[in-house]
Amino acid sequence: MIESDFENRIVSTTFQGNDDGDIEDSLRPRKMDEYIGQTKAKENLRVFIEAAKGRGESLDHCLLYGPPGLGKTTLAGIIANEMGVNLRITSGPAIEKPGDLASLITNLQPGDVLFIDEIHRLSRAVEEVLYPAMEDYAVDIIIGKGPSARSIRLDLPRFTLIGATTRAGQISAPLRDRFGVLMRLELYKPEELRDIVLRSAEILGIPVDPSGAMEIAKRSRGTPRIVNRLLKRVRDFAEVRGDGVVTREIADMALAALEVDHLGLDAVDRRMLESIIGNFGGGPVGLETLAATIGEESITLEDVYEPYLLQIGFLSRTPRGRMVTPAAYRHLGLNPNNSDCGQILFEDVK
Repeated sequence: MIESDFENRIVSTTFQGNDDGDIEDSLRPRKMDEYIGQTKAKENLRVFIEAAKGRGESLDHCLLYGPPGLGKTTLAGIIANEMGVNLRITSGPAIEKPGDLASLITNLQPGDVLFIDEIHRLSRAVEEVLYPAMEDYAVDIIIGKGPSARSIRLDLPRFTLIGATTRAGQISAPLRDRFGVLMRLELYKPEELRDIVLRSAEILGIPVDPSGAMEIAKRSRGTPRIVNRLLKRVRDFAEVRGDGVVTREIADMALAALEVDHLGLDAVDRRMLESIIGNFGGGPVGLETLAATIGEESITLEDVYEPYLLQIGFLSRTPRGRMVTPAAYRHLGLNPNNSDCGQILFEDVK
């Protein structure tokens, strides 16, 4: 498996270069009432926003965490809109030096929202500048070098920092403790994704049958970013192979052509499962060994492929390594009790 195969996965939860940025922005809800799903997070945020506006204060700093593609950036934009303030967007890797962060926060207006995506990738030196900015709304700047260097403290307007991360465990404890609001975004239910399909289709002017919307939703791995990407590709098939209307039959035909099955698994997922069964008898197999067999990095397997396979019960982690479950065997059309099925599958793969 070469890296370009991963980058081109239609069920990847990461933003891809072939996702049209303007269209992506047009699909993002702007208000809390337009935001579908994450009911508990929305209810709590409504309370926090209303209370902050009532007191005439800025919202407390927020940390949003969860799998990629669930709407953390969108939710940050909604918070800024609901508070009636500006939104500044950046990312952890983009802030290389403390001076980069200082220039960002010193240009904020009172109440503004600063959104830092992948905040767990901030360097320790940058974090040290962020601590007093979050707590005391001040930043210390060193002027000069050597014996003549001196430190001055600049007061900042009260602002709201919203951090987003897919790896909450990698955020340092001092930084995590400075967030007043911590929210985990959960994977979406098929019914919620169906509503997202219908909303996106209305914005894009795509005729969609409710059954077609549900078919796309069920194959989207619980992720709005994937459901919007699949909708655009199914639209292409509907226009070329059908009458332009996305029905269940058209959606099924289009997603089958894209090798996305009824559970949202694509060729990459199936190849991973088939490799464990064909090469290692269903497991257990170590992560590094599996990565070498597939030709991927172990961190990619652990962060990109495994989570969904674990969630649907097709893969299990044991102290000795990864194992394929009986449910995965049945999904692949194999008998888990047949000791020869791994060898048969291995021969088929070859």
